[in-house]
Amino acid sequence: MAATPLHGKWLLALDGSNLPEKSLIGGKGWSIAHMLRQGLPVPPAFVITTEACAAYLETGELPAELDDQLQAAMQWLEEQTGRTYGCGHSPLLVSVRSGAAISMPGMMDTVLNLGINAETMQAFAVESGDDKFARDTYRRFHELYGEIVLRVTVPELGENENLSEWRARIEKAAGQAVPEAPTEQLKATIEAVFRSWTSRRAKRYRKHHGIPDNLGTAVTVQAMVFGNLDQNSGTGVLFSRNPLTGEPVPYGEYLRCAQGEDVVSGKYTPGHLDDMKTAAPDAYKTLIHAAQTLESTNREVQDIEFTVQQGKLYFLQSRTAKRSPAAAVRIAVDMYREGTIGIEDAIRRVNPDQVRSILSPRLGEGVSNGATVLASGLGVSHGIGVGTVVSDADEAERRAHDGEDVVLATATTSPDDVHGMLVARAVITEQGGSTSHAAVVGRALGLPSVVGCGVGTVTSLHGQTVTVDGENGKIYAGALKVVTPCETEDDRLAELLSWAHEHSPLTVYRPDEAPQDTLDLESNDDAADPANLPALIKGARGARGGAIASEQGVKAALQAGLEYIVAEPTLPALLAAIHAGGTPESSPSIEND
Repeated sequence: MAATPLHGKWLLALDGSNLPEKSLIGGKGWSIAHMLRQGLPVPPAFVITTEACAAYLETGELPAELDDQLQAAMQWLEEQTGRTYGCGHSPLLVSVRSGAAISMPGMMDTVLNLGINAETMQAFAVESGDDKFARDTYRRFHELYGEIVLRVTVPELGENENLSEWRARIEKAAGQAVPEAPTEQLKATIEAVFRSWTSRRAKRYRKHHGIPDNLGTAVTVQAMVFGNLDQNSGTGVLFSRNPLTGEPVPYGEYLRCAQGEDVVSGKYTPGHLDDMKTAAPDAYKTLIHAAQTLESTNREVQDIEFTVQQGKLYFLQSRTAKRSPAAAVRIAVDMYREGTIGIEDAIRRVNPDQVRSILSPRLGEGVSNGATVLASGLGVSHGIGVGTVVSDADEAERRAHDGEDVVLATATTSPDDVHGMLVARAVITEQGGSTSHAAVVGRALGLPSVVGCGVGTVTSLHGQTVTVDGENGKIYAGALKVVTPCETEDDRLAELLSWAHEHSPLTVYRPDEAPQDTLDLESNDDAADPANLPALIKGARGARGGAIASEQGVKAALQAGLEYIVAEPTLPALLAAIHAGGTPESSPSIEND
């Protein structure tokens, strides 16, 4: 396609005519283009490319040519929507969202409702006939702009407070003005989103998940639709299958008269998806049908964000769903049984850490009977975590590094708490639902998590030793007795185990099956460091002990040409060998931020 202001190096219009590479437009932009090609209702959008991000991070300035391209793109959005950006009787507002090629949920920044100012707020009030809606939209923009672009703590807006005085308080705290000119709002926000790629939390997330630092993020600019317009409007998240259990039924939440940030931030606890079925039945039917279509097309479970405006459904993005370890196993095996994917693909969709989490200790039968329940909420990530409650992510990181087991307890988590979550044995929050930040990140980490326990319930436990049941949503006093599951007891795990034995380039024996000539590293202190293994196992046929069953140990065994290792359980090591030893073609999926 020839370069034009809408199809150039720095900017691409997302009109469904083509499907550019995710490496250029990011997962979110790719998702929008993909949904448009499926004929789904998606608000018009364009994307500023990862190449523009790279140029900005190198020079500290947006590319000079981007100004004209932005102007042309905003005119295109106006034509698509029949509205005008930042002025007129029917103003156009836009969202500005990050979107890397590889999913980094919650790690980078989003600002909604750009284009609102004193003039357009009045126009919205007249157009909607609702002063409260216009004021609410004005508030939402200034809160996000203040926090993300100006980097200040935004004071709460009083119910009857004058908006100009409130805005002046934000500007005083920031030492600079919030631009009235919508074009200035837009450029400043784009720069802020690009900067969020280098934020501390994003760097830590990439390091933890092995994501390259040089990918950069794209920025998606999209026409706003308003879930906060009235009681016939709302916002929600739908998973095409249950991301906690893997059960093949739709799973999600819906919040009336709200915008998407209300759900994902965890500041509000949404209702069940059935509420949408009651409030907007036609939109609900369209949503369920589209979820099935998107899952079938992509051969992956979908995580769909959507908005309903006055009964009309709009899709904002669809991506491969993060899931709990138990769900990962069930979904992989079920999709093979359904004929959707092959064995190699199914194996690739389950990683060693997920299986380790499934086989980690859990409460035994009857152990919780008579135990003191200190708090309860919504269990959003399976597993048992035992440790001392701390209420600050920095403290959690410090104490965990000193060798202490900690449970992170906060009112709600944000991306700034991820470093504490990475080292915690469990996470418990007072607010939020199953699609809140704590829930989504907890599931991805395989971290026992309980959310929505109620104000003041968990932060007050600071210093106490607790047992967190991430499946049943309970926090018990003290360290309760736990048991360890067996990898052959669950039929799906057993089936996965049989596949792994067939496809692994490395044989893995249980301890009672080990050949007599196995090299025993148990008593060798140096074998605890995977970096020492190549020298220690050189010339051996097989080995046991030390770090040999870790992912680094399995790689060392493969590189040294070992025939086998000894481990218990065996499945994590087998999966590590498969993941390290080959790269079968995996199914296409939508990964976006």
